[in-house]
Amino acid sequence: MIFFDREKEIARLREIRDLSAGSAQFTVITGRRRIGKTMLALKAFAEKPTLYFFVARKAESFLCQDFQHEITEKLGIPVLGEIHSFSKLFEYLMLVSQQRSFTLIIDEFQEFYKVTPSVYSDIQHHWDLHSGKSKINLIVCGSVYSLMHKIFENQKEPLFGRMTANMSIKPFEVAVLDEILRAYNPNYTAEDLLALYAFTGGVPKYVQLLMDNGACNYEKILSYIIREDSIFINEGKNMLIEEFGTEYAIYFTILSAIARGENTRAKIEAVVKREIGGYLTKLEHDYGLISKTLPLFSKIETKNVRYILDDNFLIFWFRFIYKYGYMLEVGNFDGLRKIIDRDYKFFSGGMLEKFFRAKIIQTQSITNIGSYWDRKGENEIDIIAVNEFEKKAQIIEIKRNAEKISIEMLKMKSVQFLQTTDRLNGYRITYSGLSMKDM
Repeated sequence: MIFFDREKEIARLREIRDLSAGSAQFTVITGRRRIGKTMLALKAFAEKPTLYFFVARKAESFLCQDFQHEITEKLGIPVLGEIHSFSKLFEYLMLVSQQRSFTLIIDEFQEFYKVTPSVYSDIQHHWDLHSGKSKINLIVCGSVYSLMHKIFENQKEPLFGRMTANMSIKPFEVAVLDEILRAYNPNYTAEDLLALYAFTGGVPKYVQLLMDNGACNYEKILSYIIREDSIFINEGKNMLIEEFGTEYAIYFTILSAIARGENTRAKIEAVVKREIGGYLTKLEHDYGLISKTLPLFSKIETKNVRYILDDNFLIFWFRFIYKYGYMLEVGNFDGLRKIIDRDYKFFSGGMLEKFFRAKIIQTQSITNIGSYWDRKGENEIDIIAVNEFEKKAQIIEIKRNAEKISIEMLKMKSVQFLQTTDRLNGYRITYSGLSMKDM
């Protein structure tokens, strides 16, 4: 696939590289699996001396052999004698970097926990000792959110406070998905764009796989994802089992409940049949997978809370692939395909709301955005977009079919919301609807 987007990220990484010519830089790049962290880093530094170390799960001495070959090949300098510890290899590079500037990318940095956990203390020691005179541009990447969070944000860990920049790589924005689909399928429909957004969430690797294999419309996308040799079938499990460890079954049940709309704590606990407060906290803060949402302008202490799964692909995976995994066990891929076709309009309705919310945010014409629902969940407003500078607010209804949008009904539902807050007093409020034809 053609390299799309990431101009801002590349510009920032090159700015950091230029800074490293005067003083050492330590940048941490995080992001979920398949988000394109490695490709981004290699693209940004393609024209300058760059070492790329991939931390595979093998003996430290074997890793060091691989890394020594990379040093000789990319920097043109031999490493005298065989080095069997990463600590000594890193110290050597810190000394070399006092004389010349170069970039060192360490990929899957969290894997040192499996190889030799002492590496983090060793890096801290050599960084503290030599970074004052170094010109190294150190880039470390990781895809296991909980471990990367622990390594760099836990005050008890040796590398806490050492990074000079932190980049979190996000999925493609909806405008980029539109650009990509236009390049591969100029005659695409709104349904095709929504399907690409709903099934991939803008994760670059997923998008690349689909585009490179000609899956550029709803039918072909779904056919490519739901088949026997598809990487998508086990993707959710492969992403998360390492994160969750032995308790993965409980976490999977919680995420599955949220994905199919059981979005309050009481409803989730009814599914899981146990107290889940600690699990929800970890899913939100330690794993970065869910968000706790409140009606717009609600007080923080309100109990009118809903939980959402942030990753589109995981919503789809838990809603269909995980839930109906028993069908896949007996090879009934056609049966699952029929279920997705049957439920797609309902499923994609929620994704359409996410799509428009993302699109509104990306216009940068608002200062706040949210939704509203009462305690009974009977009176709901899909989107409320606020511009505090211009004293304007948009109250928006989202429907797949424009004919089902009633502005009068939206105004009636808004009365209760406006009575709960004085934050919009004096604002010019407009009411509108958005549907598939507005994508």
